[in-house]
Amino acid sequence: MSALRFLRKKGSYHIMNKNGQPWQDDAGELIQAHGGMILQHGDTYYWYGENKDAENYRNAAGVNMVPFVGISCYTSRDLVTWHNAGVVLNTATDPTHTLGRESICERPKVLYDDQRDRFVMWCHYDTPDYTFAGNLVAVADQPTGPFVVQKVLRPNRRESRDMTIYQDGGRTYLIHSSDMNKTLYFSEMTDDYLDFTGFTAKAFVDQEREAPTVFHAGDWYYTVTSGCTGWRPNPALFSRSHFLFSNQKLIDNPCIGPRARTTYDGQPTYVLPIAGQYYLMLDHWQRFDLKHSGYSILPIEIHGRDLVIPWTETPFGGQLD
Repeated sequence: MSALRFLRKKGSYHIMNKNGQPWQDDAGELIQAHGGMILQHGDTYYWYGENKDAENYRNAAGVNMVPFVGISCYTSRDLVTWHNAGVVLNTATDPTHTLGRESICERPKVLYDDQRDRFVMWCHYDTPDYTFAGNLVAVADQPTGPFVVQKVLRPNRRESRDMTIYQDGGRTYLIHSSDMNKTLYFSEMTDDYLDFTGFTAKAFVDQEREAPTVFHAGDWYYTVTSGCTGWRPNPALFSRSHFLFSNQKLIDNPCIGPRARTTYDGQPTYVLPIAGQYYLMLDHWQRFDLKHSGYSILPIEIHGRDLVIPWTETPFGGQLD
């Protein structure tokens, strides 16, 4: 329990999780929401991520992994106390029979389709040897699922490895590492969020960036990405431009202080906007014990046109207390 402290509040114990450590839900169980994101819908926040609640093993392709469990969802009203809403996508919700024990299903991102009053999930989907490099698309009537698999595809016949989704001015983009992680692509989605229009743009050609996150503040579009060093943490880099997918230039590592060179031993997964403030979500991967991987949510400081992401032990920098 070294990763937690307990506060007495209104007659019950509330778990206060610490950045960089495994987190627990309101039942005291490990939160399994790796590589994910947080969606606000109504007065509730929904945290989606990879469920790694199984023992590591080495598959036939020699890849260290856990058996595919599914995508989890946790709910909260205050971003502090999280309730397990269950596994919302797994083999049982896949009528295409694509998903199996050794399937790779990573980095889930969920959109609300207000025209059709439904929720659409995109994941990086791969074969056990990581040679397919595509996406899985699933839909649900409720934010807590079940998410039913619709298709598996490659965006515009290109690879898609680490990925995120970003909406800008009525248009939606899948942002994905491609060309064997050499290049980052922006692939425009159709209005139903289930396919692509054919429009693509690329950034960071031959720069080998992954784990993309994107947000817009003031006059600038920012990205925060990771280098490609496998499971080993590396220095994040931010970029900025007045345009979403052109003139993006890698600037510097936004982290400061001890462990800045390893992004605090973490990797970006999502930028979460809350009431005009932006927060960077990090995974702290435990390569050989994936279910005990930790999380951080750190406030992003904007200084002019530059970013600084200082380390804080308390999620959100204590700003939600």
